[in-house]
Amino acid sequence: MIAIINAVLVMRDHLIPNGAVFIKDGKIFAFGEMRQLTVPEGCQILDAKGAYVGPGLVDIHTHAGGGHWFYEDPYKAAKVHMEHGVTTVLPTLYFSMTAQEILKGLKTIQAAKGKPGCKNIAGFYMEAPYMNPNFGCDREKNPWKGPIRREEYQPIIDQAGEDVKVWVLAPERENIRQFVLDAKQANPDVRFAVGHSEASPQQIEALMPYGLSIGTHHTNATGNREKYPECRGVCVDETVNYHRDIYAELICDSRGIHVDPYMLRLVRRIKGEDRVILISDACVFDGPVPEGYEGVKDILFDYAGEIAGTKLTLDVACQNMMVHTGASIVDVFRYASYNPARAVGLYDRGELAVGKRADLVITDHKMNIKTVILEGEIQK
Repeated sequence: MIAIINAVLVMRDHLIPNGAVFIKDGKIFAFGEMRQLTVPEGCQILDAKGAYVGPGLVDIHTHAGGGHWFYEDPYKAAKVHMEHGVTTVLPTLYFSMTAQEILKGLKTIQAAKGKPGCKNIAGFYMEAPYMNPNFGCDREKNPWKGPIRREEYQPIIDQAGEDVKVWVLAPERENIRQFVLDAKQANPDVRFAVGHSEASPQQIEALMPYGLSIGTHHTNATGNREKYPECRGVCVDETVNYHRDIYAELICDSRGIHVDPYMLRLVRRIKGEDRVILISDACVFDGPVPEGYEGVKDILFDYAGEIAGTKLTLDVACQNMMVHTGASIVDVFRYASYNPARAVGLYDRGELAVGKRADLVITDHKMNIKTVILEGEIQK
């Protein structure tokens, strides 16, 4: 058993000062104010020395870590995320990959999943194959522009199986409903996300009964339909904002480039504290830095000079969110742990509660990660 003492416990909507957490058999056994608890004899004592203890971070959308693609080297990528407090990660494969490349990437990550060094890998977030070919970085290499055909996508669905937690898609693509039905047959609990899309509200809403419940990197790589030149159209972003049941993913870089700080604050106000998700969307592109972006260190560009993901880790995204919006440490833990875990159906983690997985981080008030615990075992 491990006893973490002298901690400020970060709960879903409040703090518990002078707190303690007891861990037994990889799960949270007890927690609360130290004055109300008795430390069992023989415990390994971990003194937080007044630091914050919160749930491990959950990054549901990231392609890489520390300059390593997950599909090439899942061990190195997973290690970087773990060091930054991410105890649950969903490696993301992208639409610019061919069917053969996707299958190879799935197999590589599946072979590593659950092994030492990759125990934070919990499945896949598939930003492929059927996006709108007009949106997204590296789109010149998109091999999925043609008609949606079962014989082309079914091998991917079969290989991914129940490991896929989220399929991202463009609801406006012809025959996309059949893909959704086949994906759900392979995994009835899978979620769908709208991304790289110019779908109308009605096209998005038509897929919500099947589990469309996430807006992929909200306000990025989406189009607006304009019926009248002088009026703003209604499209993906507005639909995600409107529907209470849809979570909004946000990429929060240091300069507010992916999402303007004012927009971050607006989304918080519209969606509420329990429908915002922070993601890193880390990649490994090394295209030229366009004019006007000199000195920007945490985002990447493709070879056409377009924004192509980030160099972020989720702890840094939390720090940026605090700066840009005034969010508290309670808020950012919710955006980066509880909310994403719920969004993808991982109900056994993401909060400090008895019986939940002992995935924990010890951090200072600025979200600088000091210690990482995964299923009751200290990783850092």
